[in-house]
Amino acid sequence: MTETQPTIPVPEPDEASRPFFDGAAAGRLMLMRCIDCQTWRLPARQHCDVCLSDRYTWEAASGRGRVRTFGIMHQRYHPAFQVPYNVTVVELDEGPRLPTNLVEVANEDIYVGMSVEVVFERYDDVTLPRFRPVRDL
Repeated sequence: MTETQPTIPVPEPDEASRPFFDGAAAGRLMLMRCIDCQTWRLPARQHCDVCLSDRYTWEAASGRGRVRTFGIMHQRYHPAFQVPYNVTVVELDEGPRLPTNLVEVANEDIYVGMSVEVVFERYDDVTLPRFRPVRDL
């Protein structure tokens, strides 16, 4: 008898978040940006935190940032998660902070301030941004 592997839980895009997930599927990190004061918004929401404007556009962010904080999870909270895994908050160069996971790096090599860049991982019909250390050229 073959046992099926559980799949990780993924978000379900809705109308408000569709540009974020469509951008991820196309390999772009899309964020809301206030038309009036140019502040980047994450998470997406109707009004700007700075000027309260309800006018915005969706724009591609650079996809670069730094590790703001992180934790290494040793307890399995879902059967699809392989422990240990990292939960990381990346502060994007544009300012917003994004909870995510770092990939292509050992957990013991992660540090606050590490320069990272976005990569995208596909799960069924949803693509999620993950981050890896910036590669030296």
